[in-house]
Amino acid sequence: MKKLIHPQELMTSVGPGNTTIMVTEFILLGFGDLRGLAPLLFLVFGIVYLATISGNLLIMILVSTQQGLQTPMYFFLANLSCLEVCYTSNIMPRLLVDLLRENRVISVVGCITQLYCFGALGSTECYLLAVMSYDRYLAVCRPLHYPALMHGAICLRLVTGSWVSGFTVAAAFQAAMVSSLTFCDGSEIDHFFCDLKPLQKLSCSDPQLVNLVCMSLTALVTLAPFGLTLASYWKILFTVLHIPSMTGRQKAFSTCSSHLVVVTLFYGTLILVYALPFADQVPILNKTVSLLYTVVTPVCNPLIYSLKNKDVKESLRKLRV
Repeated sequence: MKKLIHPQELMTSVGPGNTTIMVTEFILLGFGDLRGLAPLLFLVFGIVYLATISGNLLIMILVSTQQGLQTPMYFFLANLSCLEVCYTSNIMPRLLVDLLRENRVISVVGCITQLYCFGALGSTECYLLAVMSYDRYLAVCRPLHYPALMHGAICLRLVTGSWVSGFTVAAAFQAAMVSSLTFCDGSEIDHFFCDLKPLQKLSCSDPQLVNLVCMSLTALVTLAPFGLTLASYWKILFTVLHIPSMTGRQKAFSTCSSHLVVVTLFYGTLILVYALPFADQVPILNKTVSLLYTVVTPVCNPLIYSLKNKDVKESLRKLRV
């Protein structure tokens, strides 16, 4: 059997009196400690990945082809579905391949690229969810002004701004900062994808500045949209509670319920992974919770919108006919 070269041995830098081993490749440990369950995990994750792609593509097709879905809310939903396809495709194909092979090596460049895409798409989702909550705020709280305030040109600008900001602000700077680190403290990443905290643990450079900058940027791109989302739903709740009839309240809130579930699922899993101090101390717990927002959330979004939304269900019936 051909001997695999350990990534840590690929390049060395010799200084006076010492030798420093430099890392040019990493090993993603993933779920290597569950080798006996690898075929089952491959089957489960493969089905979930296909369901994610199919469900979100179906939402995009429906919004593009069905006249009843040609509204700002569904335009934003189609963009969210496109994002979910990209988001899960950044991680899942590699995870599936790694489940079936022993050599789970990824280059430093490839790892940082995956980290950049992960951060950029995550930031874009925060912005899109905030835009969608603002759209629901205008629809519920200012219905008479809604057509003028949320017309096609404004929708396009909001979506373009979300995508451009997500890929150029925090994610690009974070990737550049991580690229400046020197990796020589081992090469094994105890995760199934390249995330910031596991990478920092392998750095022999002082990661304090990088950690401070990256965490500050992450807080900025997460908390600002989250604050706007909370403010929008606070105003929506205040408006709904002042509607005199129960039927009117249910009708008003039904337009927001699907989005509210998606927001809760997305931010809830992020808080579990990045805000709780013990999450990254227990690798198996960190991996399990990470599966929620990398695997479970993308497949749940089309289900939530299709099961709880009568317009989507009606468009599905028309498409079948």
